[in-house]
Amino acid sequence: MQRLIAPILAAVVALGLVGLLAYGLMSKAEDDSIEQAVARGDFPPAPSAALPVLGGSATQSVAALRGQVVVLNFWASWCVPCRTEAPILERAHQRLTTSGAGTVLGVTYNDSAPASLKFAGQTGMSFPSVRDVGTKLAERYGTNRIPETFVIDRRGRVVDVFRGQIDQAFIDRALAKAQA
Repeated sequence: MQRLIAPILAAVVALGLVGLLAYGLMSKAEDDSIEQAVARGDFPPAPSAALPVLGGSATQSVAALRGQVVVLNFWASWCVPCRTEAPILERAHQRLTTSGAGTVLGVTYNDSAPASLKFAGQTGMSFPSVRDVGTKLAERYGTNRIPETFVIDRRGRVVDVFRGQIDQAFIDRALAKAQA
């Protein structure tokens, strides 16, 4: 009986270590549940939180923009691809506001207000942005690196997602889907 204790104990410890390893890998995995739902054609409700407007004292949320198409873009001043995609987002914002269809709403990702304001000025961003200090909203979207863009239809559903630097083709396709 004592000869069996050592192998059984070793097996239990090995299983415990494998379980911890699996848990560690799963907890670090990207949350792509929104992406998977969109890919299936199940458009999930857009997560929302009232966040402080960059450079202002008011708050803004995705929920408050219901009835409009919203291009929600997570960005930061230190993000090089964010700088490259800013003109595309600005054109989308002009297109949406001119037609009365919606807006682009930027979300700063763990960035200081002064750096974000400077970036917005340098890139010519006229669309509003909110500050997600602590990345609470980003976590609800499964965002853990930037830039990331979520296109939300008038009913408040995420209809398209792009994790990385967007291009004009993505914006055109996503806005058509959101406005359909």
